[in-house]
Amino acid sequence: MTRAERYAAAGAVDGDDRPDSCGHDLQPVFQSLFDRHARDVRRYLASRAGPTVADDLVSDTFLIALQRRASYDPARAGVRAWLFGIATNLLRQHARAESRYLRTAARDQGAQIARGHADRVADQVDAEARVRELAGLAPGDRDVLLLASWGELDASEIGAVLDIPAGTVRSRLHRVRQQLRARATPRAPHSLEGERIDD
Repeated sequence: MTRAERYAAAGAVDGDDRPDSCGHDLQPVFQSLFDRHARDVRRYLASRAGPTVADDLVSDTFLIALQRRASYDPARAGVRAWLFGIATNLLRQHARAESRYLRTAARDQGAQIARGHADRVADQVDAEARVRELAGLAPGDRDVLLLASWGELDASEIGAVLDIPAGTVRSRLHRVRQQLRARATPRAPHSLEGERIDD
């Protein structure tokens, strides 16, 4: 099946979530994509990496989407899931680069960190504080949870982003939510013998 046939089979029409990103006039297509999805993508990125970093990553997300438009298959997933997949990969790259930088800066005690970078680090720390309770989760589980809660993607969209079946997404979400509820449930105080201590 050709790309055009897959596109037609997906029922794509102008203005829906499966646009033809390989047409001749790309400016209106990508302007529409930006207008419809940039705010949601930025909110998701800011929740995970802070607002300053999010602005740069939103720009990078849409630039990469434009550069890789030929790889978008509308029969496989909606464009929203495709954009969130690009954004999630950029977050991973940013986290690795930031971690390398911070390790280098820590080793070089005499180095002066530029104020602009210090602000970005502060944004990162703020974002990390909001997700500290997620630290024990596997990266894949964390991505599923945050794409659902902060990205507001459904199971099929998350599956398209992470290249896993929607059923796997649902089972991971269920398991992760149970783990987080168990961590959040306060334990009743116990005596040394294991008996509950009443007030």
